[in-house]
Amino acid sequence: MKLVTAIIKPFKLDEVREALSAIGVQGVTVSEVKGFGRQKGHTELYRGAEYVVDFLPKVKVEVALNDDMLALAIETIEKSANTGKIGDGKIFVFDLEQVVRIRTGETGADAL
Repeated sequence: MKLVTAIIKPFKLDEVREALSAIGVQGVTVSEVKGFGRQKGHTELYRGAEYVVDFLPKVKVEVALNDDMLALAIETIEKSANTGKIGDGKIFVFDLEQVVRIRTGETGADAL
């Protein structure tokens, strides 16, 4: 089992969610986060005063999957979140040792 975490641009969330649903992914967790990578933020003008925005708004999408769905899920996120511009985000993959469904007590792949 794997945990796929994708950091994407906020306006791409609906596209990514719909694409993941289309390939059969059932559970998705979404968090609003802030951060920067190579973009290093940018400068904005507000009421005549210039200020630096270091941390840009992003969305973190997390999906727990069986190993056989991993490649398809990564490809789906990559295609649906891509704008071709800097700041599109990153995809991280982690091993999941154990998963437990609280309601039923199911464990492992059955809990997904």
